[in-house]
Amino acid sequence: MPTYRLDLGYDGSGFHGYAVQAGLRTVQAVLEEALFKITGPVQTTVAGRTDAGVHARGQVVSFACERELDEDRTARSLNKMVREEIVIRGCRMVPDEFNARFSARSRTYRYRVANVPLLDPLIRHTVWHVRDPLDLSRMNMAAGHFIGLHDFASFCRKAEGRSTERSVLSLDWARDPADGHLVFEITASSFCRHMVRSLVAVCVDAGREKLEPEAVPDIIAVRDRSAACGAAPPQGLTLWEISYE
Repeated sequence: MPTYRLDLGYDGSGFHGYAVQAGLRTVQAVLEEALFKITGPVQTTVAGRTDAGVHARGQVVSFACERELDEDRTARSLNKMVREEIVIRGCRMVPDEFNARFSARSRTYRYRVANVPLLDPLIRHTVWHVRDPLDLSRMNMAAGHFIGLHDFASFCRKAEGRSTERSVLSLDWARDPADGHLVFEITASSFCRHMVRSLVAVCVDAGREKLEPEAVPDIIAVRDRSAACGAAPPQGLTLWEISYE
């Protein structure tokens, strides 16, 4: 059976996350319902599951189909059926061994913080509004401790039987010159659930001077979820890119 790759993005505001959940509206459910009308039943694999309210710019899905598809026509048809919240950027045949999840080498997320007194209501679904003054240098000092291979148990919702060790390849806080927002970009081989949002929360507390950046290694070492600062809200987070090279 030929294998296909879908590249897509979505506004996560109206979804209860990516993965199918009984009785709830999810990205996967909407996508597979549309695919069914073209291919019949298929089993899809996603590069990275996103939580409720989290967005994606560079999500990747793969599936095997019993018949060969017209790639451009499939993308056009899917876009008509999934409506404006989801966009299919492309559909293409890939080698049979391609798997959106297991073939991925790294994943990149971006998180946006609007550090302003008053928030433009038109962007409330895409940023975390933080009114307190934030020290960008302190946030980067805190973030620097996350680079490398660590057990991120203090920052994850642990899945039964799965390791919380992850390798963070790069990360950085920077100010977007276009709108002044603070943008956190992080790339890792993979992430455990709530990890990015938990790292953001720690960095923001360091920027607020509620936490010393030097305290981060101790939080990592204790491997206890209660030692961290909770998780930042979901709406500021976007799955930005999946790398397969």
